[in-house]
Amino acid sequence: MLNRWDDAEAARWADLGDLGEITYGSRLVGADPALVLHGGGNTSIKGHSTDAWGEPVPTLWVKGSGWDLATIEPPGFAPLRLEPVRRLAQLPKLSDTEMVNQLRIGLLDASAPNPSVEAILHALLPHRAVLHSHADAVLALTNTADGDAKVRELWGDRVVVVPYVMPGFDLARRCADEWRAQAHDRTEAMVLLNHGIFTFGQTTRQAYDSMVDAISEAEQCLAEAGVPSFGETGDDSLPEELWGSAGSAAPTQGEHESIAGLRAAISVAAGAPMLLRAVRDERADAFCARDDVASVACRGPATPDHIIRTKQFPMVGRDVDAFVEDYRAYFERNSARHDEHGAQTALTMLDPAPRVVLDPQLGLWTAGCRAVDCDIAADIYLHTIDVICAAEALGGYVALSEADLFDVEYWELEQAKLARAGTPAALAGQVALVTGAASGIGQAAAAALASQGAAVVGVDLDEGPGRAAGSTRRHVIADVTDPDDMAIALQEAVECFGGVDIVVAAAGIFGPSAPLAALAGCDVEEPDASEADRSSHLDPERTDAEGTAFRVRDATLELRAEWQQTFDINVSGTANTIAAAHRLLRHSPTGGRVVIVGSKNVPAPGRGAAAYSASKAALTQLARVAALEWAGDGITVNVVHPDGVFDTGLWSDELIAERAAAYGLTSEQYRKRNLLGRELSSADVGALIAQMCGPAFAHTTGAQIPQDGGSDRVV
Repeated sequence: MLNRWDDAEAARWADLGDLGEITYGSRLVGADPALVLHGGGNTSIKGHSTDAWGEPVPTLWVKGSGWDLATIEPPGFAPLRLEPVRRLAQLPKLSDTEMVNQLRIGLLDASAPNPSVEAILHALLPHRAVLHSHADAVLALTNTADGDAKVRELWGDRVVVVPYVMPGFDLARRCADEWRAQAHDRTEAMVLLNHGIFTFGQTTRQAYDSMVDAISEAEQCLAEAGVPSFGETGDDSLPEELWGSAGSAAPTQGEHESIAGLRAAISVAAGAPMLLRAVRDERADAFCARDDVASVACRGPATPDHIIRTKQFPMVGRDVDAFVEDYRAYFERNSARHDEHGAQTALTMLDPAPRVVLDPQLGLWTAGCRAVDCDIAADIYLHTIDVICAAEALGGYVALSEADLFDVEYWELEQAKLARAGTPAALAGQVALVTGAASGIGQAAAAALASQGAAVVGVDLDEGPGRAAGSTRRHVIADVTDPDDMAIALQEAVECFGGVDIVVAAAGIFGPSAPLAALAGCDVEEPDASEADRSSHLDPERTDAEGTAFRVRDATLELRAEWQQTFDINVSGTANTIAAAHRLLRHSPTGGRVVIVGSKNVPAPGRGAAAYSASKAALTQLARVAALEWAGDGITVNVVHPDGVFDTGLWSDELIAERAAAYGLTSEQYRKRNLLGRELSSADVGALIAQMCGPAFAHTTGAQIPQDGGSDRVV
């Protein structure tokens, strides 16, 4: 393991004293995904603070619940009165709920986060600085049939070995007992079987160096046994190349529909729409292709706290019903044991949907209500694969018993969190494809959908909002008039989110602004010219009449090309988009929804805007046909007709002035030429589109919704 301690960097935290020291060391631990992942692990430091009377108080600063070691700040540590916390370990028993209460009573700052559930254990250890990680290399040793023996063979009596005990009060008591029985002056670490490792010292640097030394010894042991070394990326986020469409074994178009169906089945099992994300990684592909994958993968997680993110085991294959049946049986077996122990409240079964899918053909996929949940499950399972493969090479991977796993999954503290969980966002777990997403109404619609929890794939010829790992936004540069481009955009939606629930067709252009008669060349008779002659009007020796004729001809050809382009983008492009998306929309767990951006020009066309008005009318008719044809698939198709949305790419100051002049208005008057006298923005239209994709419009299809401030030509 690489030692990343940097004295110069550590010195930058020195002004913060004890808190600065432990913050820097904690970030080093959190930055290495081979040590901890997504909120895992905890750290502490002991020192003195001053109370309201100016008297020194022995203090334990311990990582607060909800903080991630990789990014923790000094406020992320909960300051506790050290001695009262130590005394809690003398109690014969203490429920975890009451333990949390007692720890909050012991806080020196009422606004601090809840202390880690392992705060009592940190308080009992006699060292000033304590670091705890779930190192892959340590788990590879402990998660074997003779893990205890392997640990003792490697480290001898330099480590205290603690059998698995569930985190919380009981673990603190057991560690205290084992410390008294095994610790001595040369003790360097404490290894918790099937859980992780603690290192310590009088300084955070000493505790960190001990962590590096211990993990390095474990890695060396694995290397000598022929186990490949664990990678060190120094980054706890899932690398971009490991998710989405960038990796190997991407599904074919023929498989996209089956993946959308798989996502729908998982969503039904979860009781809510879920995202499904591909993880493209050679390790994962090889693991999924193992003959014994069902055996090794279904023995349990590498460390029990991962069960909250990945369930007790992954789904191998695509039989969601069988997975759900097995999960219900698992719950019934173990909840009965819970009831026999005199629990005060009945357990609430968590949703039985899988969070990790392993399939020999499709590879590794992860499911979650949010994209970040998919990423976390992917991160964890890639490391689980490393641990399983390493442990198998050492003689066989052995996880905790079913009872132990259940106790963590249904821990009273987790059940309390479930009871306090808020209502998810209206469109959480749903996927929207938005064309024209780089600007104007399309961009506003994408933002509005994302704000309501949807995962969004934007499509445009121009660059749009990018995404970081865990983001719910993707952007594909594509031409809606090109079916191949749209196939790529839909593949992105399937790979990143598992399908499509919503399509917003906002891509469009205004087209030529000219009288309809201009399509005929303004009745100017053009000479019969060859292809070479058509460009020769620039020849200065031509007569004015000849030059005028050819200029008119070229202007007419250009106008006709613009007319056709307007129909290609506004009508054919939308037809391409929604037709290609149909096979995914019909598998939406919430029912597919299509919103077409039309125009007030459909019921009330404008002079000089024939191409735009006619194309939007054709587009509206297309939407009506789709509403008729797709209702049987549970897909709604509705149209919004905005007008006067001047903050979009369709409009420029020059065009506004030109259109205003056609109506005998100033530009300012033209912007508010509606009954309400209000200017409409793209954000207003985006907000309405998001509502049209929500439950309020679940029973509406084939509708045309005006959003124009009121028009005396329409009402």
